[in-house]
Amino acid sequence: MQLSVWTYEGPPHVGAMRVATAMEGVHYLLHSPQGDTYADLLFTMIERRSKRPPVTYTTFQARDLGKDTSQLFQTAALDIVERFKPDAMIVGASCTAELIQDDPAGLIENMGLPIPVIPLELPSYQRKEHWGAAETFYQIVRHLADKDRRPSAKENRRPLVNLLGPTALGFRHRDDVVEISSLLGKLGIDINVVAPLGANVADIAKLGEADFNIVLYPETGDLAADYLKREFGQPAVRTVPIGVGATQDFVREVSALAGVDPEPMLQEGLSRLSWWSRSIDSNYLTGKRVFIFGDGTHAVAAARIASEELGFKVVGLGCYNREYAREVRAAAKLYGLEPLITDDHLEVETAIQEAQPELVLGTQMERHIAKRFSIPCTVISSPVHVQDFPARFSPQMGFEGANVIFDSWVHPLVMGLEEHLLTMFRDDFEFNDGAGASHLGPGHSAPAKQPEIVEPANDTEAVWTDEAARELKKIPFFVRGKARRNTEMFAAEQGVSTIELATLYEEKAHYAR
Repeated sequence: MQLSVWTYEGPPHVGAMRVATAMEGVHYLLHSPQGDTYADLLFTMIERRSKRPPVTYTTFQARDLGKDTSQLFQTAALDIVERFKPDAMIVGASCTAELIQDDPAGLIENMGLPIPVIPLELPSYQRKEHWGAAETFYQIVRHLADKDRRPSAKENRRPLVNLLGPTALGFRHRDDVVEISSLLGKLGIDINVVAPLGANVADIAKLGEADFNIVLYPETGDLAADYLKREFGQPAVRTVPIGVGATQDFVREVSALAGVDPEPMLQEGLSRLSWWSRSIDSNYLTGKRVFIFGDGTHAVAAARIASEELGFKVVGLGCYNREYAREVRAAAKLYGLEPLITDDHLEVETAIQEAQPELVLGTQMERHIAKRFSIPCTVISSPVHVQDFPARFSPQMGFEGANVIFDSWVHPLVMGLEEHLLTMFRDDFEFNDGAGASHLGPGHSAPAKQPEIVEPANDTEAVWTDEAARELKKIPFFVRGKARRNTEMFAAEQGVSTIELATLYEEKAHYAR
């Protein structure tokens, strides 16, 4: 294990929480010590859910370790049945409780509870959150899906599908489900079950009635889809509809399985992204350097959109969930890149610093990293924070999702262009730092400011003079960091301890050669 200030994924029992919280009538009994009780924080504060997650902790304390902690677990199980009256219960241990080896599955097996109880074996020290969510959903499907259910005769009915994978605390999952449901409705396809998000025990039982499955989020839906394929013979659509091109591929694949004609809907031009990408206004986006990091599915999808639909140059691509490293490696090969497969945010920070991108697409970790480097950033993947659960409808999937993506990716660059223009005209009589706000008219001056001094990163680096510091600020913000590092490196090679204006020009001439 590696201790870190930030982690991209929690332990696997957090994934189990995401599945239980997403469902209706399912309660999660977690054998855990006092201090592991953070589910409320995750789901009510970050995701802004209106009710507490259905998670009960045994919360044993240090003084309990010399006693029978298994009795605490069994008492908690009885209390859940009496108080919450769930339709099903999942049980497991947190990473700390795993060490005392109480075996929740064995403890619950002979209690004779009046509801289905699903034991979870989630190895906390080998696996992580996404795997925990996938394993939990798979076990729920394996235990609760009615094996006698099959699709009805296709005559006089519309095709029927299951949507698999959306969970609580997922990045825009709720909005994605709404968008994809609408898109399928336009194709003449009905939805049998959406799971785990919003599903109950009765819904899981009827999964076998669908003609096929659509895996919206492979990280959490793949294992269940594989089981349904084996047990019910249901094929699965695994094309993730993020971006215009991928959504078109998705529509055609779904239509082929459903036996419907996709072309009338595809001809409607439901996304504005394609129009904006062809417009004159978008020309300045061409060739923008973008660094992408997130979960495997969103990272690969973002790279395709950036390269094929917006004309960006992908200069970095990686993921933190190693289960999807193969897909990311294949995508990185298309862009001539070495993929970054890591869950160490410090490695990602170093890679961003070396790549010198003009836009970062990542998680909330990369948002913080990019902010330190003054690089625009848009969040495209979990882990996310409260601002990534907007009140407005804001999907990532489907044609409307492509519109949202265009806006959220391009707007930081529009602001960057404006900042660049203000930097270019910094010495103009109207736009210089000493000029007042233009809307106030003549005679209004801004308060005098002291020139910003560029401090050395450490005591061994050169000191910048005021004149050199002011000249450095004239360099466009998105390459200013690189210019500073090159100048300080040049000064060190030349044995210069104070960087003057002449040093800056000499460095520029040196690297120009």
